[in-house]
Amino acid sequence: MSVLVARAAALLPDIARDAGAREQARELPYALVRRIAEAGLLTFRIPKRYGGPGGSVQDAIRFVIDLSAADSNIAQALRPNYGTIESLLFSGSEQERQLWFPRLLAGDIFGNAGIERGGPHGSIGARLRREGDDFRVTGTKYYSTGALYADWIASIALNDEGKETSFIVPREREGVELVDDFDAIGQRLTASGTTRFHDARIASEEIRPRYIPRDRRNPVTPLFQLYLAAVEAGIARNALHDAVHFAQHHARPIRHSSADRSVDDPYVQETVGQIASQAYAAEAVVLKAAGALDAAWEDQLGDGALNEASIAVAQAQYVAVEAALRASELAFDVGGASATDRRHHIDRHWRNARTVANHNPRQWKAAASGAWHLKGEPPPTTGSF
Repeated sequence: MSVLVARAAALLPDIARDAGAREQARELPYALVRRIAEAGLLTFRIPKRYGGPGGSVQDAIRFVIDLSAADSNIAQALRPNYGTIESLLFSGSEQERQLWFPRLLAGDIFGNAGIERGGPHGSIGARLRREGDDFRVTGTKYYSTGALYADWIASIALNDEGKETSFIVPREREGVELVDDFDAIGQRLTASGTTRFHDARIASEEIRPRYIPRDRRNPVTPLFQLYLAAVEAGIARNALHDAVHFAQHHARPIRHSSADRSVDDPYVQETVGQIASQAYAAEAVVLKAAGALDAAWEDQLGDGALNEASIAVAQAQYVAVEAALRASELAFDVGGASATDRRHHIDRHWRNARTVANHNPRQWKAAASGAWHLKGEPPPTTGSF
């Protein structure tokens, strides 16, 4: 584990450098994403018996926070890799683990193409039909997180019997079209555009014979949700970094300030303290929720521990979202009108935090937590919890 920590420490400054300008110019950081994968920083959770570091959920989430503080776009784009590993740990067969873990350890990158537009949320229109020993898939997916950076695309379609069937396909496979058309206000470099399957062949070994059921609790969906909270915590920390830098190097005291330098202005100091507190709180609750997921694994994924972990994640998400939005707004208060100059890129923190927050409305997180505390009612088993 210490090797991965050292690699991360060496690489993160390169990722942080020019992150704002990269986002403003919409330059997809292909090379940086590849360096992260080749450094093994997507493999924290792969057990030692498969050649991995055997890290905890906390180990993985701590790195995600650090990565998001450097570049939240890259952090979110790599989310499918962590979810794939967690899924293999929970429901994968030994054959699947022997197939996919070595590819991840070798530096392969996984993206996803799961969500479709139109119809009820979560509905699936893509179709998978058998053709001899293999299959063919047709359909269009949106929000294909990280797909443009990926070597493999994970997706889901309905088979001939109408059953949800997961599969993982090489991005270069004929009939797989990746479109760079993601157009959100933030997280613009997550490579989350459209994926189209044009009668693409799916080999039998690329079918995931098990998938995460929606009608019972599991550790994978809360990991996906905690990942988003970790991204928010990183955004809050990055807003703090930029607020401090602006106050130290660009801001001027207001005309009637008692200070000669902005860093001596008591209200600038108070604002930076508020931002620091928000970032601290976000990181603390996210890491504590990660500990709850580790405890659930140690409890052999009993329903009680999984319920506790899911509630912990929901509460952490609520706090992390609020913290990131508040921190990114307060960052403007350390300076005057010049703080809004585009060259400083301060606006990206709010835009990015807002975009991540809209993945799963935090009102539902708070309501589920309230129902748990009031009535002992477990949270829903959907992908949002």
